[in-house]
Amino acid sequence: MSGRLILMRHGQSFGNVERRLDTRPPGAELTPLGRDQARAFARGSGRPAMLAHSVATRASQTAAVIGGQLEMPPIEVSGIHEVQVGRLENRNDDDAVAEFNAIYQRWHHGELDVPLPGGETGNEVLDRYVPVLTELRLRYLDDHDFHGDIVIVSHGAAIRLAAAVLAGVEADFALDNHLENAQSVALTPITDGRWSCVRWGTLTPPFYPEEEATPVADAVRSSTDPMG
Repeated sequence: MSGRLILMRHGQSFGNVERRLDTRPPGAELTPLGRDQARAFARGSGRPAMLAHSVATRASQTAAVIGGQLEMPPIEVSGIHEVQVGRLENRNDDDAVAEFNAIYQRWHHGELDVPLPGGETGNEVLDRYVPVLTELRLRYLDDHDFHGDIVIVSHGAAIRLAAAVLAGVEADFALDNHLENAQSVALTPITDGRWSCVRWGTLTPPFYPEEEATPVADAVRSSTDPMG
């Protein structure tokens, strides 16, 4: 096993600035700051062995900036777009943000069959997202002749859910620790098809949740991007 899977959240989009639940592809474009964040990621990360992105515009634009900096072509991959919020789409009011976060919290605590209103369940997200990561692992990371990391430009809520489930990251830690734009989670393949999370944003193991954290209330009261 010769590399890591880097699940990177896209750069800042206009939807993020407006704190909208912008999940349906193609979605909003990157802001100028989002492009700067992508360039900074490219400068700081080194050249991966592969660069992929979701079908959403903000992810493809992020990958295009990174690819331009590193002189490598990005690849579009289906199945790794953001959690689909259904009737909450494009809303940014406190009630919508609270409803999304309350259901998302239930997913992390094991209630994966609970649907967002008119949107996906946690299991539906995982059923489309995890097979993509598994295929990349089997085809590349488990091949001893393959060397280097795979960077996937994806989306905050989907990344946190998939990474927490695959690597056994404690639910409250994943809920407490949003990913800022252009931050990432690094997963390393270990034995028996399992994954180890070796970095979450700027944090490294062990991953401990905050005491007395209230992620739903905090997300509503603050200016935190709900999809981070």
